[in-house]
Amino acid sequence: MNRRKFLTSASMFVITLAIGNKIMASTEKTLDKTLKKITPLNLTDGEWKNKLSKEQYYVLREEGTEKPNSSPLNNEKREGIFACAGCDLELFESFMKYDSGTGWPSFFDVISGHVETRKDFKLIWPRTEYHCTRCGGHQGHVFNDGPKPTGLRYCNNGVALKFIPKDGVKS
Repeated sequence: MNRRKFLTSASMFVITLAIGNKIMASTEKTLDKTLKKITPLNLTDGEWKNKLSKEQYYVLREEGTEKPNSSPLNNEKREGIFACAGCDLELFESFMKYDSGTGWPSFFDVISGHVETRKDFKLIWPRTEYHCTRCGGHQGHVFNDGPKPTGLRYCNNGVALKFIPKDGVKS
């Protein structure tokens, strides 16, 4: 093994280890939240229509999809939490976000226990859609073409999320 290959391999190992440690820390931090039972939020259709914008209602309640590249959350790079726009349940931590090039906010992992999945047959082939555990709001679909360490891509509708910055300063 030459020096360049060794240094490249060592660098990749250190990066993988750092991401793994961040995931472990996040998992430990959210373990208490996950162990607490999440109380479902059951609103009537009329209550949802009053609570949400038309776009949010279309995505969260009717399982619609927003246009690609339409969400300002695509460019959100600050530290913080991405929560369900319907009920404020924390779904993703900012370090889980990455640029997938798809036009929708994408994440390689979720906060454990905060989303539920099911098969979606709306297109010819089956896909896995995911929803907020608390309110059942449709968030998007999960694919197996994401980055390490999970290999997953949670492709989320930006309108179904709200960003809560760590510093408390909203944009």
